[in-house]
Amino acid sequence: MLEITPSCRIVDSELQFEASRSSGPGGQNVNKLNTRMTLVFDLEGSPSLTQAQKRRLRRRLANRLTKEGLLRLSSQKHRTQLGNRKEVEQRFVKLLSQALRPRRRRIKTHVPKSARRRRRQDKEFRSRIKKLRGSVSPE
Repeated sequence: MLEITPSCRIVDSELQFEASRSSGPGGQNVNKLNTRMTLVFDLEGSPSLTQAQKRRLRRRLANRLTKEGLLRLSSQKHRTQLGNRKEVEQRFVKLLSQALRPRRRRIKTHVPKSARRRRRQDKEFRSRIKKLRGSVSPE
């Protein structure tokens, strides 16, 4: 069981793992072993998530989901299936926990009077400089 947040846990049976050949250099094992691990998670069919959590994940992970509502994550960082499986599980937990975290509300602020006064004074100063440029006529 993976703990995403204190209130959200996902059962291991909901996760599917696929093994395939990794790309890149690998020495003697490069064309023989399936060490890349891909985690497949069915967001729509998950009984562990509430409808509100599914909506939030669908909205925040829209660019990572397939048309069928599947989330696919791969790892080929390590030379073993077990290492890549642990890596992809950690990335999955981190991704979901960040997506489920509520966004902080923006606190509206106002521009202080002193800043407005300073801005007007700067504008008046610049205006005077520009007026002085045009008033000098050659004799």
